[in-house]
Amino acid sequence: AGRGAAMLLWLWLWLWLCVCCCPGRGLRIHEYLYFQVLSPGDIRYIFTATPAKDFGGVFNTRYDQIHLVPADPPEACGELNNGVFIQDQIALVERGGCSFLSKTRVIQEHGGRAVIIADNAYDNDSFYIEMIQDSSRRTADIPALFLLGRDGYMIRRSLEQHGLPWAVISIPVNVTSIPTYEMMQPPWTFW
Repeated sequence: AGRGAAMLLWLWLWLWLCVCCCPGRGLRIHEYLYFQVLSPGDIRYIFTATPAKDFGGVFNTRYDQIHLVPADPPEACGELNNGVFIQDQIALVERGGCSFLSKTRVIQEHGGRAVIIADNAYDNDSFYIEMIQDSSRRTADIPALFLLGRDGYMIRRSLEQHGLPWAVISIPVNVTSIPTYEMMQPPWTFW
């Protein structure tokens, strides 16, 4: 029975890698993307995000060190006060005020490479929302990811406490290559 279970596990892992990680395919809905905060150190965890359902680009580029810049204003429904810092970086945006697509387009217009939209329910530590296109015929080319509200809140809070304008992250992170005992998961989130 042990050998059969090992073969079944190996087959499942191989199938998962073929379906989820094929080069050029990118990340699709109902899959997770992981990123790690490298700085500040007090939130040096691996976070989980999900891609938008029916808009935005696929996340098929790896960034070893890129800035995660909280948008100002946080909802990013119009002109940004810190848009110059979002150019060629990834924006951290808060849900609310306008559609997910509108937020993604604002970040794209400011030259952002991607947007991570955190739930505005700061106590949400387990429910992923399916981000869908609004009723307009607009499109967006950059990837849009959804982040749990608790995770977004903790990242923003840490940056405020340290007086930092952005976090440094690595995205995406291949969690299958990290031993379970080395996974630095946020202590407030259940995996």
